[in-house]
Amino acid sequence: MSQSHHQYFAHGRAFAIGIALNLAFVGVEVFYGLIANSSALLADAGHNASDVLGLFFAWGAFRLANMTPRGKYTYGWQRSTILSSILNAVLLFIAVFFIAKDAIMKLQEPQPVAGTSVMIVAGIGVVINTITALLFMKDQKHDLNIKGAFLHMAADAGVSLGVVVAGLLINITGHQWIDPAVSFVIIAVVLWGTWGLFVDSVNLALDAVPKNINIEEVRDALNNYPGVQDAHDLHVWALSTNRTAISVHLVVPGGGGDRFLADVQKMLKDEFNISHATVQIEKEKNNQIECNHR
Repeated sequence: MSQSHHQYFAHGRAFAIGIALNLAFVGVEVFYGLIANSSALLADAGHNASDVLGLFFAWGAFRLANMTPRGKYTYGWQRSTILSSILNAVLLFIAVFFIAKDAIMKLQEPQPVAGTSVMIVAGIGVVINTITALLFMKDQKHDLNIKGAFLHMAADAGVSLGVVVAGLLINITGHQWIDPAVSFVIIAVVLWGTWGLFVDSVNLALDAVPKNINIEEVRDALNNYPGVQDAHDLHVWALSTNRTAISVHLVVPGGGGDRFLADVQKMLKDEFNISHATVQIEKEKNNQIECNHR
């Protein structure tokens, strides 16, 4: 089995395990949140529920991105990972609205909260979310879709830890306002992470240069490449959350053959992790003589 196929099945297994664990935990949180009358616990359940949907979307997008291009989808379905990231962000914004609404009601009319139950259930959440985050830790540096899943689960582990602290403080002080107050801390954490994911995803959808690539460094590398007199009409954009494309015109007075194009493509891959290059060679600027697609 090739490395790519191995990663495909490993990611699929990680998504399946993560979804199963978190779906079960959401049910537990809702049940005990209602019994304990805890808005913090219900808030965490709402956040985790949106993350379960997020994992579903990320898994589906991951599978679509690996489908063979056909018909009018000449690039395949790779951009589904970008759309999935945007949808995940929107779902989290909706979850934040309902979390805030419930917390405000509890602040206006404080109600008794079973602190011990909150601590126990949220403690289970710390373990489950940590395990799920670890499933995606290895590959999150190379794929925004995977990174989104990793960051959500890591943040959830921290949020659940905050709920444990809330239960402990309620038991110690007896102050019921601590529970909705922690809900607002959860909201701040979710908004902070979600806004970054939303902005990055929208930028990719609008064909902005991916944030991990410095367009001026790419331009300089091409302009300084042996045999290249000038690089112009340079465009860099994302095919998916882990694949980047480039198109550029290179003025090469001596011309450039297959070997030259292969070397340029290798340089772009090695130095900038740009995997799909379309390069047009010109002997003189605005005097096109050869067009090669790679």
